[in-house]
Amino acid sequence: MSPNIITVDQVAATPWLNGGGTTRELVTWPAPDDWALRISVAEISRDGPFSAYPGVQRWFAVLDGAGVRLRLPGRVVKLTPDNPPLEFDGAATPGCALLEGPTRDLNLMLKADRAEGRMSVVQPGIAHLEASRLRAVFTCDDARLQIDGEPAITLPAMSLAWTPQGARQSWKLTNKRGRLRAFWIDAQPLP
Repeated sequence: MSPNIITVDQVAATPWLNGGGTTRELVTWPAPDDWALRISVAEISRDGPFSAYPGVQRWFAVLDGAGVRLRLPGRVVKLTPDNPPLEFDGAATPGCALLEGPTRDLNLMLKADRAEGRMSVVQPGIAHLEASRLRAVFTCDDARLQIDGEPAITLPAMSLAWTPQGARQSWKLTNKRGRLRAFWIDAQPLP
């Protein structure tokens, strides 16, 4: 089954209530009003706390910009585009300080009673095989996605390819330039 492909620019930006940024929801699965998984790209334009999402497992990665400093319970974490994704409890409302101006960030949210999953850094050219039913890849750069030896699919920069039926598929991401920033997202509904 071919994955769904969506670029960040295809989705309208929704302003935050606190005026600190915008969010573009790429996927809300299985339904927008009753999601177990949500993948979005946020643009943070000023310092301020994150919103609380009790009962939600969150993953966060800086896509571009200098990065952020997050004040989480018991620790402070500095995240730049060179860092792997950070997992934290959605009930936390970390204070967010921009390091040197606005950032664009990838977010994965999973309702802990309905789904489990993770976000990880893509190793270009290395097959990614997971048992998870919902599979996705977000790429910051132009890339080619090959699934189970089928002809490669071209993905533009700042796009997400995803399917809710990707269990046990072998996904491999490459590009011609050699430099590739991208993230695997794997999720499984809970019984």
